[in-house]
Amino acid sequence: MNLLVITYWSYKDALIQTYTLPYLKIIQKYRPKNAYLYLLTLEQPHLLMTSEEREEIEEYLSEFRIKLISFVYKPFGLSAILLWIKIIFKMIFLIFRNRVEKIHCFCTDAAAAGYILSKLTAKPLIVDSYEPHAEPMLESGTWERSSIAFRILFAFEKWQSRHAEIVIACVDKMKEYALEKYNAKFKRFYSKPACVDFTLFSEEKIKDESLLRALNLTDKKVLIYAGKFGGSYMREEVFDIIKVAQDYFGEAFRVLLLGKHLDDDLKRDCAKRGIDYKIILHKFVPHSEVAIYMGLADFAITPFIPVPSKRYGSPIKNGEYWAMGLPVIIPPNISDDSDIIKKYNLGVILEKLEKACYKETINKIDLILKEGSDARRQRIRKVAKKYRSFKIADEVYKDIYAV
Repeated sequence: MNLLVITYWSYKDALIQTYTLPYLKIIQKYRPKNAYLYLLTLEQPHLLMTSEEREEIEEYLSEFRIKLISFVYKPFGLSAILLWIKIIFKMIFLIFRNRVEKIHCFCTDAAAAGYILSKLTAKPLIVDSYEPHAEPMLESGTWERSSIAFRILFAFEKWQSRHAEIVIACVDKMKEYALEKYNAKFKRFYSKPACVDFTLFSEEKIKDESLLRALNLTDKKVLIYAGKFGGSYMREEVFDIIKVAQDYFGEAFRVLLLGKHLDDDLKRDCAKRGIDYKIILHKFVPHSEVAIYMGLADFAITPFIPVPSKRYGSPIKNGEYWAMGLPVIIPPNISDDSDIIKKYNLGVILEKLEKACYKETINKIDLILKEGSDARRQRIRKVAKKYRSFKIADEVYKDIYAV
C-alpha cells in the first residue's frame, strides 16, 4: 500500500526541490487516496532545518500524503557505514510496520541502501534517475580504481542493476551501458530526462525590467552559469571562454554566476586572464528565485568535463536554460542534450577546448542572438517543452503506479 522513497540529499537541496518532489507529487496522483509515501533524506549541516521550518515542511508535505524521515549526513567512512546500518534497521521496521509495498530510490547512491532493504524484506526495488556514479568519480580524478569507495559503489551499482524490478534511466543509452558494465538485463526499463517546471521557469520571468536596472544589465549581453566548479565541471576553460567573450562583446558583456563560489577565487581566475572583475555578478539565490535570474541572461554554459560517463546523465540546468529561451554552450556527448542542441541550433558544441574554438563559439552565439529575442526564445522554449516537459515523467509514473 505505502511507498518508501530513498534519496541521498538534504530536503533543502535543489535536487530534492526540483528533481524529486515534483515526481513524488505525480506518483501520488496515481496511488490510492489512503496510500502514504515515506521520504528519506540525509541532512547536511549547512542545510539543516530549524524546528519551525520542519513543522512548515511537514504540514506542506501532508497535502500530498508524504511523510519526511531525516538523518544527518555523514561523509564516506566509518561514521557513514555506522549511520547506514542504523538507517537500514530503522527502515526494515518502518517497512513492515507501515505496510510498505515498494522501495523507490533516486540515483544509484541511494539505491545501494534500497538494494539491501529489498533483499532483506523481499520488497520490489525501483531505481529512478538511473545513471553511473562510480565511474564518473574515476573520470573526475576524485577516486582511483583501486580505492575502496569505488569498488563498493561499483559493486552496488552492479547488484542493484541486476536485482531491480524497474529501472528509470536518464537516457535510453543507459541500457547499453548497464549491459556492458554490469551484465544487467532489465525486467522493466523506462527513461525520462530531468524535467522542468514551466510554470516556475516561465516567459513572465524573462528580462525582468526592475532587476535588469538594479543589476545594471540593461542592454548588456549576459552569460549565465548556474552551478559549481571542480569535480565533474570545468573551471579554467570557463574563464578562458569568458575572456574571449569579453574581448568580443566589449563593454556590453557581463557574466552572472549563480552558486556558492569564493569571491577571492573568482578574482584570481579573472586576474590571471586579464578579465575585468566588474563584469562578474556573483549571486547565491534559493531555487525559487533562479528562474528570474536566468531570465536576465542571453546565453548560458554547461561546462561538464566531456568524459564518457556524462553521456548517461541528464543535466537539469540545460532544461532550465532552454525553458528561459537561452542558447547553451556545451561540450559534445553530454546526455542527449548535446545532440539536441546541435539538431535544433540551441547553442554551440565545444568540439575542442582551445582558444580558436572559443572564438568560433562566441561568434556563433552572437549569430544566434541576432536572430531576434522573441523569436529565438519562443523557438528554444518549444524544444524545451518537447524534451523536458513533466508530461514525460507523468507517462512513466502512470504506467508504473496507476491502479
